[in-house]
Amino acid sequence: MKHIVVLTGAGISAESGLKTFRDSDGLWMGHNIEDVATPRAYQRNPQLVLDFYNMRRKDVEAANPNAAHYGLAKLEEKYQVTIVTQNIDDLHERAGSTNIIHLHGEIFKMRSDTNENLITEIRGDINLGDKASDGAQLRPHIVWFEEPVPMIEDAALLMGIADIFILIGTSLQVYPAAGLLHYVPENAIKFVIDKKIPQTGNIKNLKLIEQTATEGIEILLKELL
Repeated sequence: MKHIVVLTGAGISAESGLKTFRDSDGLWMGHNIEDVATPRAYQRNPQLVLDFYNMRRKDVEAANPNAAHYGLAKLEEKYQVTIVTQNIDDLHERAGSTNIIHLHGEIFKMRSDTNENLITEIRGDINLGDKASDGAQLRPHIVWFEEPVPMIEDAALLMGIADIFILIGTSLQVYPAAGLLHYVPENAIKFVIDKKIPQTGNIKNLKLIEQTATEGIEILLKELL
């Protein structure tokens, strides 16, 4: 069975109504990234950061998977599929995909702010004073800017064994995730789906589908199923 490795970004969830942080005004839900998505922001104003992610959790809970999420899940009928996502939502899981790596964390998880391995589920809000089992403050289980990406090495290894690679809904501007494309074998077939195709350089066996995620997946499924 051929192995498909998919790298997804904010563009796939945008069609489910979830805002990307690279909107035209450079703000994420009215906030500068530096104020809500860095360790320094959390140290400076933890309440603001917790409130911001509490709202993101509500947004994700209210959103539903779209045809692109369901289309990727459908590929499992014929292929081994691994999804590496930059997204913190659970829309791939809800659409039925079974093998997902979240590079940047998960909105429905929280962890001790002194032990990144002490992780628990969260559906409601995280408040100041909420403590992990080690007595430390709980924080969202999110990889913020300026923090290392623990899953990046696993993701790079997966890219290296892909028979087919699909890039969907990502501008390839967030590193280190943007560098993953270069680990895909030269002879693997590669699809890039985005309404504005990002710069991909001189890559062989590359098929470009300049469409939204939902329209692009429809075209892709006709080719692969």
